[in-house]
Amino acid sequence: MAISHKDSIQDVAELEDILSEPTQATIDTMRSLDGDVVILGVGGKMGPTLARMAKRASDLAGVSRRVIGVSRFSASKLPEKLHSWGVETHSCDLLDLKSYSQLPDAANVVYMAGMKFGSTGQQSLTWAMNTYLPGPVSERYRDSRIAVFSTGNVYGLSPARFGGSRETDPLHPLGEYALSCLGRERIFEYFSRTKNIKMSILRIYYSTELRYGVLMDLAQLVLAGKPVPLAMGHFCAIWQADAAAMSLQSLGYVATPPLVLNIAGPEVFSIRNVAEEFAERMAKPVRFEGVESEDALICNSRKAMQLFGYPRVCAGQMMTWITDWAMRGGESLAKPTHFENRAGDF
Repeated sequence: MAISHKDSIQDVAELEDILSEPTQATIDTMRSLDGDVVILGVGGKMGPTLARMAKRASDLAGVSRRVIGVSRFSASKLPEKLHSWGVETHSCDLLDLKSYSQLPDAANVVYMAGMKFGSTGQQSLTWAMNTYLPGPVSERYRDSRIAVFSTGNVYGLSPARFGGSRETDPLHPLGEYALSCLGRERIFEYFSRTKNIKMSILRIYYSTELRYGVLMDLAQLVLAGKPVPLAMGHFCAIWQADAAAMSLQSLGYVATPPLVLNIAGPEVFSIRNVAEEFAERMAKPVRFEGVESEDALICNSRKAMQLFGYPRVCAGQMMTWITDWAMRGGESLAKPTHFENRAGDF
């Protein structure tokens, strides 16, 4: 289904409606799959609208299925919102193995649980969340299809002149967060190979919407007159609805060993060029600090483009919406991406 490419998104309700708009390919995927969908770690930035997209796509496909979001839901109003979208909820701490017997059965699992920000200083919890959990989750859902959310941080930095890391490149993770994420992939791969569990592993590069993402970080720096750090030099990004659609579609391509995909837009963005574009759109001056490095956290997403097609929302459209949203003082999640971090410390 096409997304309306107007110049302004007025409020969070309209934004969340657009973020959960399924593609026709997602609808077709939901029609082709049997069984319910469980989303583990639904409480993160992408989880709620991905869950809503799964439900909307299933309804549009004429398929009656439960979509169930699992999270701790501590002090959260999220369950009420999910229920209003037709998504069921199940409260669970995935580190409590006694709770696994109560987890709902499902033929399709989207694994989004993990820890990134705050990992420095809480290394043991980071490893428990990112590397330990895949084991018991694989045992619990050994008869399911599993789409596993991962990160491009497992590659390390890639020379910008080569166009970004490919799925077949060697992995050189920097810092404990990235190492623990590689551990997550290896544990899932082990269970996929030994238990014949069909999986996809999705290395996502900066899912972006109007409240969060590198593009919004850069827009806010320019708007506030703060210097834009250039050290990372380049980055990749994709509109969150397109990342969610591709992730759900990957359930139709799961394999053993797991299918590995880079999920990002087709471009490699220059931090300098993007900041200058925002400055022009906002009629603001822009200041920079540092110099561009020759390598960056970037990927080549051609493999995903070949499977799923190009994103519905292009870079220019994202920048149009973000410029308007930022200048109107739209809601922010207040969770900077730390895109400038080259050491892997989060």
